[in-house]
Order: sequence, then C-alpha cells, then structure tokens
Amino acid sequence: MGFPDRIERTVELAQPPETVWAALTTADGLSSWFGDAARIDLRPGGAAEVSWTGERTAELRVERVEEPSVFGFTWQVDGMPEDDPRRTYVEFTLEPNAGGTRLTVVESGFAQLPDDQYDATYRSHLEGWPRELGELIAHLDAA
Repeated sequence: MGFPDRIERTVELAQPPETVWAALTTADGLSSWFGDAARIDLRPGGAAEVSWTGERTAELRVERVEEPSVFGFTWQVDGMPEDDPRRTYVEFTLEPNAGGTRLTVVESGFAQLPDDQYDATYRSHLEGWPRELGELIAHLDAA
C-alpha cells in the first residue's frame, strides 16, 4: 500500500522575504513561533535545535541555505529511537509577492516510516503545520 510522502502548505505573508527569512533562520525568530527556545548554526551541515517547554526537543540538521529564498533542514521522526537514521526533510521556499512573501513549506520522507508509525506521525505533522504557520503569521503581524 502506498502512503502519501509529503505535506505541502502555502501562506501569503504581508512582510518582505528578508523579514520572513529572519523568522525562519535565526534562534530569536524560531523561538518566537516554532518553539520556546532555539539555536541554529545556519550553514549546510549545521546543527539546530528547537524545544517546546515541557514537551520535547527536536534536533535539526541544516541542509540548504539560499538566502533569502530557500531554507531546508532534516529532523528526527517523532517516536523513533534516537539512533534511527530516518529523517524527514522540511523545506521553506520564499517568493516575493505583491509587497509581501508567498511562503511554501514542504515536508517529505514519510513513506520511509514503518507501517505502525506512519499514521500517527503523518497525521501529527499534517495537523501541526497549519498551527505552526498560524503562529508564524501572528508573530510577524505583531512585530
């Protein structure tokens, strides 16, 4: 049985790409919408971390940096053993659009998950991206 392998969401933002880029690629930016604390070494191969107080910490590896248009990272799959090499890939694409930015996020790699883990993980991320992007919008609009 084939499973969907990717999640894609696009939002229109009122801010220019440079402002959105900073929210996606800096520790201060990430911790204002994507977690409660963050650190990032913004270079391909660089380590990053996002943590949610009382919940969990996500270890990220920066894969792609093309300022200010493409930022990509891999991260560990929720619920998998820490030494499991499988990761999903998240890529943000920023395009200037009528004085603002069209932001597209694509997360892929779900098809590699074990059958017993796929449903919960895919559903969690499918529901999570609209919530996280809503928090990004609120952060940017408040700034």
